[in-house]
Amino acid sequence: MKEIAPTRESFQEIAAAADRLLTGLAGLRDADVPEPSRLPGWTRGHVLSHLARQAPALERLLEWARTGVETPQYANRGARDAEIAAGAGRPAAVQVADVRESAAHFQHVIETLPAPAWQAEIRPFTGELCTPRRILVIRLRELELHHVDLGIGYGWHDIPGSARDIILADVLGYYAEAGGVPAFTLRDPGGEVLGRFGTGGPVVTGPAADALAWLAGRSGGTGLTSTAGLPALPAWL
Repeated sequence: MKEIAPTRESFQEIAAAADRLLTGLAGLRDADVPEPSRLPGWTRGHVLSHLARQAPALERLLEWARTGVETPQYANRGARDAEIAAGAGRPAAVQVADVRESAAHFQHVIETLPAPAWQAEIRPFTGELCTPRRILVIRLRELELHHVDLGIGYGWHDIPGSARDIILADVLGYYAEAGGVPAFTLRDPGGEVLGRFGTGGPVVTGPAADALAWLAGRSGGTGLTSTAGLPALPAWL
């Protein structure tokens, strides 16, 4: 799974993603909150509640790294889902304020985490053993993908290349370790290999943004071509 170093540049990448999201939310109305998002079964309110509550959940993992005391991201999936649902129906201004304040607090935590803590081993809710460097990827990924999921005018091609490439590498890393992935090669329009799985299989070609949308389960393959049809991927996350 993808990890990135805790540098001024990586911290700024996360801050910029949060700023883009908050800029997009500037015109959010109360009537927009209960509207469906692009995620099946989730309203925009669910997505916003998740983004706001994810920040302190990730901070619990950073506290684990800092102190050495095991602090789970969530008690269990039921508790996570209940927390999201509880905040989903709040008015737009409350939702946006929560996203803003939780993002600012998360930013402060990562920028002040002691150097030794970045080498500690922790285990996110998804089960992998990693260091807090992975938390930076997770937060960036969630900010960008869920910004698109909100359906407020931000698309896959709006994700800056620096952020997109980190997230794409992370998703490709997931499939590299997952079972049931059919053989195929993923290339960009210039022919550069973005990912290769197994031996043989079709060659899937397209812009990195469209590849990310497909790999993340948000697209049926719009913008991509294949030499023998798009392979059927197992569910991502």
